[in-house]
Amino acid sequence: MSQKIALACDHRGFKIKEQLKTYLPSKGFQVVDCGAFSETSVDYPDFIFAAAEKVSRGDCFRAIGICYSGIGSSIVANKVKGIRAALCQHVKEAELSRLHNDSNMLILGSAFVKEDVLIPLVETWLKTPFEGGRHENRVNKIKTYEQSNGGGCCCG
Repeated sequence: MSQKIALACDHRGFKIKEQLKTYLPSKGFQVVDCGAFSETSVDYPDFIFAAAEKVSRGDCFRAIGICYSGIGSSIVANKVKGIRAALCQHVKEAELSRLHNDSNMLILGSAFVKEDVLIPLVETWLKTPFEGGRHENRVNKIKTYEQSNGGGCCCG
């Protein structure tokens, strides 16, 4: 059974989302498309929340969100309980977000991710394991704070 990855975008991330819908299945992943479904102007929270909640509930093992800057999508995704969304523009950032932070949602800014970097960045994020060790202690502190302070939201 292939692992499911939720994809979400706004109108300005639509083209990248469509590229990833072709790329990810070629690497053995099943795509769950949370929208947007065209380049017609929409509000990114509607779609980013949907993708992040799929990861939070365990329906998908990871998610990728795309908007123009990536900043808004990053803010939205990190409101969802259990999500550690990382806004990445470079391959090294994607690698470190997995190694050190165990990120489970990748956020891309369509205005800033260069076309020749897109696939290597996503591939690196998908294949890089969490390093654990001293980083596990840090991630656990984030999880503990979130649990004890009612952080995040999740439909349920």
